[in-house]
Amino acid sequence: MKPLVLEQVSKQYGEKTAVNRMNLEVEAGEIYGLLGANGAGKTTTMRMVLGLIYPDSGSIRYHGKPYSQEQLRMLGYLPEERGMYPKVKISDQVIYLAQLRGMTRKDADRSLRSWLEKFNITEYYNMKVEELSKGNQQKIQFIAAVIHDPQILILDEAFSGLDPVNVELLKKTVKELRDNGKCILFSTHRMEHVEELCRNITIMHRSNPVIQGKLKDIKKQFPRERVILGSEQPIQGLESVAGVVRVERLENGYQVWIQREDTAQLLLRHAMEQTTLTRFELLEPTLNEIFIRTVGESNE
Repeated sequence: MKPLVLEQVSKQYGEKTAVNRMNLEVEAGEIYGLLGANGAGKTTTMRMVLGLIYPDSGSIRYHGKPYSQEQLRMLGYLPEERGMYPKVKISDQVIYLAQLRGMTRKDADRSLRSWLEKFNITEYYNMKVEELSKGNQQKIQFIAAVIHDPQILILDEAFSGLDPVNVELLKKTVKELRDNGKCILFSTHRMEHVEELCRNITIMHRSNPVIQGKLKDIKKQFPRERVILGSEQPIQGLESVAGVVRVERLENGYQVWIQREDTAQLLLRHAMEQTTLTRFELLEPTLNEIFIRTVGESNE
C-alpha cells in the first residue's frame, strides 16, 4: 500500500480555488517532485498533507488510512521559512520537537547527537540558533524534521541558503532517506535538483495539476530544440541552415536552437563538410524549459 495518496483533493478560500482536484501518489523509497510558480497551490497541497488544513473535497490517505494523531507521528516537515527559536539552545528545542512527535527524551537526545555527528557539527549541541550561519540553521531545521524517523517527509526548498558543499551533503542525505524506504514529497524552484532526485513529478499552474507522470516520459512529449556541435575549428554559415533559430558560440563549439528535430541532421552534414566534430548531440528539453513552456515565465 502506497504511503501517500491524494484523490481528487480540492481546497477553496471564498471564491478562490487554491487546489483543484489534485491526484497524487508517492511510493515508499521515492522522492516526488511538486513544482509550480508561486501561488500555484503547492504550499496549500503540502499543508493539507500535513493536516494543518483540511481539504474541502477529496481524500488524503497515509498507508491507506485517513489523517489522525497516529499519522501525525509518521510525518516530517521542513518548511521553506526557518522556524527555529533563535535564542533557545539547539538541543532543548530539537529534543522538545521530537518529544511532540512521540519520542522519549532519551531517544531524542541520542538521535540528535547522531545527526549532529553525521553533519560534523557536534559542537552545536549547546549553542543557540542565532549563533549559527544561515546554512547551519538550515541543517538544524532539517534535523528537526527527520529526528523522529518519519515515514513520510515533506521538504519545501530543502537546500535554500546552503553553499554548494552543504547542498551536496543534504542531497546525499535525502537520497539515503529515499534508499531507506522513506516517502518524500519534494518542492523546489531549482529544476536541476528535481532532475537529479525525482522520478515522478507534478507541475501545478493556477491551482491545477497541468503535467503529471514520470519525468522521462514527460520529456518525450516535448520537442528537442537544441543541438551541441563540438569543434575546435570555426564553422561558417550555421545561421543559414534551414530551421535554425539561433546560434551561440561556445568555448569548444556551438549551441544551436532549432525549430524542428530534422534540422539537426542538416546541421550535422553542414558542419562535417567543413571540419571534424568532437561532439554532436541533440539535447532533450530540460525541466526548466518544460516548466517555462507549460506555465509561462511569470512568477509570484
